[in-house]
Amino acid sequence: MSLQKVTLLREEIKSYNEYPFNIPVIKNFEELDFLNNVTFFVGENGSGKSTLLESIAVKCEFNISTGSRNNIYKNDVDEPTLSNYLRLSWLPKVNNGFFLRAESFYNFATYLDELNEQVPDDVLKPYGGISLHKQSHGESFLSLFNNRLGNKRAIYLLDEPEAALSPARQLALLKIIRDLSIKDNTQFIIATHSPILLGYPNATILSFDEDEIKETSYEMTDHYQITKYFLDNPKGMLNQLFKED
Repeated sequence: MSLQKVTLLREEIKSYNEYPFNIPVIKNFEELDFLNNVTFFVGENGSGKSTLLESIAVKCEFNISTGSRNNIYKNDVDEPTLSNYLRLSWLPKVNNGFFLRAESFYNFATYLDELNEQVPDDVLKPYGGISLHKQSHGESFLSLFNNRLGNKRAIYLLDEPEAALSPARQLALLKIIRDLSIKDNTQFIIATHSPILLGYPNATILSFDEDEIKETSYEMTDHYQITKYFLDNPKGMLNQLFKED
């Protein structure tokens, strides 16, 4: 791994009564060691996983909408306050990488189109020669992964990459992650709700669902347990869910 540790500079925080420091996981956060090339953040909405991932992206100087250090364009996403209070420890320091924020991917696709007007064909060639806006959402995501997830010794931060991907294409993303993490010594930190992505072998899974970040196993995640229960007994689960009081 290149990113070894993330530390919260607690002595500089004046109050834990305001967002994001009032999130239980952040309030109790001190430091987090990365011991694996592939790490997943899991937890319910509002648990703090995306807030921490976005803050790491800011410290890496990646574009907070979606992009790398070299993708400079106006975005509508505010930088998370938490980033001002984090220290990243590297060995060695890595500048290559990319941050994907699924909900603002539109901004990145528009940015590429604007660049393509200045340098026709060259910008979009790695994406199949077609504007990402003219591809399906899933196709555009895979075009991005196949093009931008390829630098040796890089770090990739992905926030809910499954948002546009069918189950089959989530499996395709797993293959991309495996090929890069093994062959090119890259590091992935991924916030996800996908039980398919979480099935990546030997990954570290960190749960944000309690008061502290805790490592968990694949089979112990709600994502796995609820999905398995539903697939094993869909009628029973739906009857229970829809049962009138």
